[in-house]
Amino acid sequence: MSWRGLLVGGFITLFSGASYGQANILNADTPEEIGQKTEAQRLVEQNDKPLEYGYVGDRDILWSKNVWEIVDLDERVNFPFYYPIDTNNIGVNRRSLYDVLVNSIRNGEIQHIYADSYFNEKRTLKDISATLSKVDTTDLGIEQYNAGEEVDEQFIDRRDLGSADIAQYHIRGIWYFDKKQAELRYRLLGIAPVAPDVNFIDSGQTDLVELFWVFYPDAREALHEAKAFNGANTAQDLSFDHLLNSRRFNGVIYKEDNVQGDREVEEYIPQNAFMQLLESQRIKEQIRNFEQDMWNY
Repeated sequence: MSWRGLLVGGFITLFSGASYGQANILNADTPEEIGQKTEAQRLVEQNDKPLEYGYVGDRDILWSKNVWEIVDLDERVNFPFYYPIDTNNIGVNRRSLYDVLVNSIRNGEIQHIYADSYFNEKRTLKDISATLSKVDTTDLGIEQYNAGEEVDEQFIDRRDLGSADIAQYHIRGIWYFDKKQAELRYRLLGIAPVAPDVNFIDSGQTDLVELFWVFYPDAREALHEAKAFNGANTAQDLSFDHLLNSRRFNGVIYKEDNVQGDREVEEYIPQNAFMQLLESQRIKEQIRNFEQDMWNY
């Protein structure tokens, strides 16, 4: 698929979803009518799907490089993936990326979840439950248990990870040069929310862990249905799938495929955050320069 076709498809997807977040808000006589869509809108929505990836034959890939990136949610440009963190006083159509992923896993829309970024160890919702929540018993509850009594609910503490706990996202993607289209392209392969360990999150420990990895092509339908906040124009929603595929975020490369077993940057540049950042920029420049070098004769 050419860039022209990609852009046309992107504009169709963008404008077909326009104003869905606040449908009928200017014509509603009561608050209950807000969000009710017209028949034409419902018809468009039925045919609204994520933009399909074009087929890329292995023989058409002249060069490729796998990279792993950190999307830090403290950066303003990445805020659409982090907020909202409090859903009690906001509409049901506004959810953070973490809530979208977890809810889609729970309702079965996303089924391909894994323990690692190479998608070797498949996981189920039951497998990752211990990663997402912690259930503990207080001292009084332990006394009831030891006495052979049923433990009262008030003596059971449950701690669930929420959107506010997510600090980063790790993403894995592949840059490749398509010799048929004669251009450098990017394809997102996996995404993982990163947060402190739920078992120690309230004890002040700040070490971050990957909660699970999602095979991105399996999540595209769910992420296309979920809309992110568009600060430039709230009348036109942007899907999470659109934000991620168009790389509307800032990521720092922390690993690339290499001969040393895909070692991370911090393994060969330890305890020096500035030099690690420079190394990340060097890898980015190396990828950009490959495309530029293709046109040097």
